Amino acid sequence: MKIEIINTSGAKTGKSVELHDDIFGIEPNEHAMYLAVKQFLANQRQGTHKAKEKGETAGSTRKLHRQKGTGGSRKGSIKNPLFHGGGTIFGPRPRDYGFKLNRKVKELARRSALSQKAKENSILIVEDFSIDKPSTKSMHGILKNIGADKKRTLLVTEKNDPQISLSGRNLPKTEIISADALNTYAVMKAQQLVFTAGAANAINQTAENN
Repeated sequence: MKIEIINTSGAKTGKSVELHDDIFGIEPNEHAMYLAVKQFLANQRQGTHKAKEKGETAGSTRKLHRQKGTGGSRKGSIKNPLFHGGGTIFGPRPRDYGFKLNRKVKELARRSALSQKAKENSILIVEDFSIDKPSTKSMHGILKNIGADKKRTLLVTEKNDPQISLSGRNLPKTEIISADALNTYAVMKAQQLVFTAGAANAINQTAENN
């Protein structure tokens, strides 16, 4: 699949990038994408929820009244879960929600997501650019020139560039990520993928290495 490279003004440069069919041209595997997104979101959960059970609640353990002869039900301590302020029965405890996913499944999911975007014609290639100092205005201008300012856009750079990252972090519909950190969730969440030429070549290189 060949895509023309445009510059930051939105004009064609006369150059193009051949996207590798093993990454951008496979039949998307929906179940693999589902598992990859599920794992990504599960790993974001802190799992720090906690409720005090009977043994952790503050209060006296003295029996409230004698066992028999009162005409009422039997009662233990004030920490009984049935009383207001008592412990919680089977309350949540800290846990890790993450789960293991095979590397090949994760790679298949990422390729499936990229292929899906390619089928939807939602991929743009822009020539490599740099920003001298962080500027949200400059980044918004670039996205506007290439027609990616009104969609939820994922900008993929060849390497992590602090100046570009800082320039785009205040744009509500824009996420910036380096090619080596590209994941299925980020791809599927975006409506428009914008690769720098260097990032596109880096992604192609992963297919050649495998």
